[in-house]
Amino acid sequence: MDQQWDELLRQDHEVTERVFAAIEANLASASPPPRPQIARLVAFLRDYVDGCHNQKEERVLFPRLQACGMPLEAGPIAVMLDEHERGRVLLAEVVSAGAAYAAGEDAALPGLRTAFHAYAALCKDHFWKEGDILYPMATRILTPADGEDIVRGIEAVEDSLGAGTRARYYALAQEIVDEGRLADLAHGLDRDVLAAILNTLPVELSFIDDQDRVRYFSHEHGAKIFPRSRGAIGTAVQNCHPPKSLHLVNRILDDFKAGARDVAEFWLDMGPRKVHVRYWPVCDRSGRYLGTLETVQDVTGIRRLEGERRLLDAPAVA
Repeated sequence: MDQQWDELLRQDHEVTERVFAAIEANLASASPPPRPQIARLVAFLRDYVDGCHNQKEERVLFPRLQACGMPLEAGPIAVMLDEHERGRVLLAEVVSAGAAYAAGEDAALPGLRTAFHAYAALCKDHFWKEGDILYPMATRILTPADGEDIVRGIEAVEDSLGAGTRARYYALAQEIVDEGRLADLAHGLDRDVLAAILNTLPVELSFIDDQDRVRYFSHEHGAKIFPRSRGAIGTAVQNCHPPKSLHLVNRILDDFKAGARDVAEFWLDMGPRKVHVRYWPVCDRSGRYLGTLETVQDVTGIRRLEGERRLLDAPAVA
């Protein structure tokens, strides 16, 4: 399915934020960041973030919103345009210091660090405003035809910078990330905090590794739909199922390992409760199979939901 205009712009934000995270990790390290990485950073921020992404908004999205009645001189668009200009001032400092550092000038690193952190902070706040405020407002006033025109305008801006612009700069962004010291976001959490998060989810989790052995389950100390003890850890998952269903379990695992399916789901009645069980293949970024995640959820209450209850309609917490 073709992407909508806001999906394209949000994807730009996500790619850029990963670049920010990679550079932040390198700048926080005791060893200096690689000079080629900084050279790539300069090119990505200057030529894509400002030279392409911002242009998609300024030349395509904002004029269309203005035509639909949203003023340029006040309100969200005015704020966005002001932040684009403030970003360009900071970006010029990043480009200057970054180019000097990439060329071998160690003395430029402190200035690069200061300018980059200021620019990244502004952009991340800016992306949040667009993603949570401006884009939702825009989707309410734009027609489907407007949206299609904006997509074509976005593609035209990209094409004006050469064939395959988005793919080329996304690849450049990935090079920056790959060269950085960027860990998955989960690694920024204390393991006790991460465990508490998993145990708080209204879904029970179990994980088996690529050798079909149980390695983890959540809610150990709470009530569980399918009770289990620590004795399950290290056990072959086949031992956790009755013999009559083993051929189905093995078929699902074989399909996951072969990349032939991306989910297997079942639901059953347990007294008054409707329980939804799903199995998901877990893979790394290269597609290598790491294991299977089981999620178990009591969906009885969810099935009874009707109408809407928004955050502002919820009862106040005492």
